[in-house]
Amino acid sequence: MKLILAVVQDKDTNRLTDALREGNYKTTKLSSTGGFLKEGNTTLMIGCDDKDVDGALDIIRNNCSQREQMVAPISPMGGNADSYIPRPIEVEVGGATVFVLPVESFFQF
Repeated sequence: MKLILAVVQDKDTNRLTDALREGNYKTTKLSSTGGFLKEGNTTLMIGCDDKDVDGALDIIRNNCSQREQMVAPISPMGGNADSYIPRPIEVEVGGATVFVLPVESFFQF
């Protein structure tokens, strides 16, 4: 058995959870916050048999798209901000960060 932890952008969550449900994957949804953009994202916990991991990864891959987003840079901490001119920069967001972990035992009460 495996535990898949998938961290996805909030914009992709509903589409992904619907697709996982259609594929008969049970998920637990946790709200989380990204460290770089400080924006909300969702961490999904998906428990599945070893033989079903590739199918779950395909669903995640097909439902979490990457896109460009303009963000304002964070002002320098403790430095001289007089010459700091914040210019929005374009960064790639979205997609998914996925961890596949072995499960030693599983209990459901």
